[in-house]
Amino acid sequence: MLKAVLVINAIAFVVMVGAAMASHSSALLSDSFDYLGDALTYLVSLWAVGRSALAKAHVARIKGGLIVAAGLLVLAQLGWRFWHPAEPLFTWMGGFSLLGLAANGLCLMLLRRHRNDDLNMASVWICSRNDIAANLSVLLAAVGVWMFDAAWPDRLVALGLALLLLHSGLGVLRRASHAVQGTG
Repeated sequence: MLKAVLVINAIAFVVMVGAAMASHSSALLSDSFDYLGDALTYLVSLWAVGRSALAKAHVARIKGGLIVAAGLLVLAQLGWRFWHPAEPLFTWMGGFSLLGLAANGLCLMLLRRHRNDDLNMASVWICSRNDIAANLSVLLAAVGVWMFDAAWPDRLVALGLALLLLHSGLGVLRRASHAVQGTG
């Protein structure tokens, strides 16, 4: 199951980063960074399967760090976009966010019954849950760009996604630190 969600996220990253660049969408690019972080997260999660609680806690630290790094990348991209503005293409944003929603819905269905297995699987579940929120947010941003004929809804959603990533990543890091202390 983890291999399947790893492949789905790796493919989604490649597709979404291309769509984000073509559409000039910060929100869609934020979503693509999340796919990259998730693919890397699932890769280390595969390694953690069957390992000790301490090993899983250390892997969760890596995952938390990856989530935080994705949030920081989004903030950096927003800063870059401030100095290099471009009007996002709402049709691309909407279409690709729906495609991403379908991919993430599939991942969430695959992971649902394992979300409380252990810290490793709980952090994987958090990544997938964030993905659904991100896809819906990008769809909302696309509607905002269309309605207001402006880029600010795209930037606002990208900022919100960055904050969600940072909050989630820090939460995973806290839980992992508690787990390391509890097993050490």
